[in-house]
Amino acid sequence: MSDPQNGVPTPVEAPRGAVIAAIIPDQSPRVVTEAARYAKLQGVPLVIAHVDVTRFVTYEDPDGVPHTAPIDINVDAGAEELAAVTEQVARHLEGSGVEWSTTQLVGDPALALKHFAQKIDAPLIVLGTRKRGFGESLREFFTGSVAARLSHRQHRPLLVVPVEEPVADDKDIWEED
Repeated sequence: MSDPQNGVPTPVEAPRGAVIAAIIPDQSPRVVTEAARYAKLQGVPLVIAHVDVTRFVTYEDPDGVPHTAPIDINVDAGAEELAAVTEQVARHLEGSGVEWSTTQLVGDPALALKHFAQKIDAPLIVLGTRKRGFGESLREFFTGSVAARLSHRQHRPLLVVPVEEPVADDKDIWEED
């Protein structure tokens, strides 16, 4: 289902009790395959959630349909990213036997995932770690860790999947690779 005003898919048709995997374009396939594994273990569907940070919710109808507005003039950025995420997930889950769907959320990733998980009564939220490096560390300094913010603002279990090789104990985690 899409928001008729601005064509952004809405999460109102997502299956109740589904595992949520927060996925970004070009992310390590480990995140989606781990999420699929847990969905399969629990016998529930998997919902792939992409959060469009270039849009924000302006208001929500009583039936739960959000109306959004772009922050940026490139209003198709989120749609392009969702298409890329859907294509990469389809490739990685082909033949897995897991029922899955995608949805696009908007705004702050931690808050969007929290509200969506509450709406569908998700048993688990799966997300990946951030990339290493100074730029990502600086971004996280200002915006905060999505995983940390989720862990403090809602009651559902989180599975944080490492997306890169671990840093050796004697190395600085802030160094560029």
